Amino acid sequence: MESFALLMAATLNAGTVLALAGMGLLINERAGVLNLGAEGMMLVAAIAGYATAVHTGSDTLAFAAGMGAGAAMALAFGLLVIWLNTNQYATGLALSLFGAGISAFAGIKYTQEKLADRAKFEIPGLADVPLLGAAFGRHHPLVYGAVLLAIGLAWFLYRSRAGLVLRAVGESPESAHALGYPVRRIRLAAVMVGGAMCGLAGAYVSVIYTPLWVEGMIAGKGWIALALTTFATWRPARILLGAYLFGGVTMLQFHLQGEGVQIASQWLSMLPYVSTIVVLVLISRNPTWIRVNMPASLGKPFFPGS
Repeated sequence: MESFALLMAATLNAGTVLALAGMGLLINERAGVLNLGAEGMMLVAAIAGYATAVHTGSDTLAFAAGMGAGAAMALAFGLLVIWLNTNQYATGLALSLFGAGISAFAGIKYTQEKLADRAKFEIPGLADVPLLGAAFGRHHPLVYGAVLLAIGLAWFLYRSRAGLVLRAVGESPESAHALGYPVRRIRLAAVMVGGAMCGLAGAYVSVIYTPLWVEGMIAGKGWIALALTTFATWRPARILLGAYLFGGVTMLQFHLQGEGVQIASQWLSMLPYVSTIVVLVLISRNPTWIRVNMPASLGKPFFPGS
C-alpha cells in the first residue's frame, strides 16, 4: 500500500505537466488555432525558468520567466499564422524545431548548474494521515493549482460570455466577425495564453519536477499534451483525467523497475508513447464523434472581409 501511495503521488506530479500544457493547447484549439510547437515552447520555457531559478533562487520568478518565454514564442507563431496566414501545421513544426535548437544552445552552460534545495510543501493535517498523506498531501502548490485551473477553465468556457465568444470564434469565425468581434485579436490572445501555460509546464519540469537542465528534457511531453486534447474531446475535465492517466503510465515504468520486474527498460520507456498511439487509434475509429466535438474551424485560416 505504501508503494501504491508513492505511485499515486508520482502520477499526480507527472500529470500536472501534461495537464498544464494540455489546457493551454485546449485554449488555442477552442479558438480555432492548432499549434504543433508545444514541445519547442516547453523546452525554451524550461531553460528560461531554470536559468532564472539559478540566478535568483526564486521559483516564482522562474515560473514567470517560463510563462514569458512560452508567450513570446506563441506571439511569434500567432503573428505568422493569424496575420501572415502561414500554414499552421508547418509553422508549428518549425516552432518546435526552433525551440529544441535554441534551448540546447542557451542551456550549454547550465548543464552543470545545481539549484538550491527545494522547499517542502505539506497540507496541514492531511500530510500526516497514513497513505493519504504520502499520496495527496505533500505536493507543490502547482499540483493542486492544476485542478483548480481545470475547474476555472471549464467555468470560463461554458459559463462566461468571454468563453462563449472564444468558442464562437473557434466554431465560425465568419459569424463572429459579422457580429463585430475582432477574430484575429481574440485568436492571438488565446494563442499567447496557451503559450504561457505551456511555458509554465516547461518551467515546472526543470525547476520542480526534475530540478536540473538536460538538453531535450521535455522528452515528448509536448506531443503527448497535444494528443491529450483530442483524447479529451476538447473538455478541461477530461484533459485533467487524461493527464493523470498518461502520467500514471509514465510513472508505472519506474515503479515496475523498482519492484524488480524483469522487463527490458526500452519496453517500459515505450509505454507512454504506445498508450498515446493506442488511445488515438481507438478514438479515430469513430470519426463522427471527433467531428461533433472538434471546433469546426480548427486549423483553418481566417481572412477578414473575404
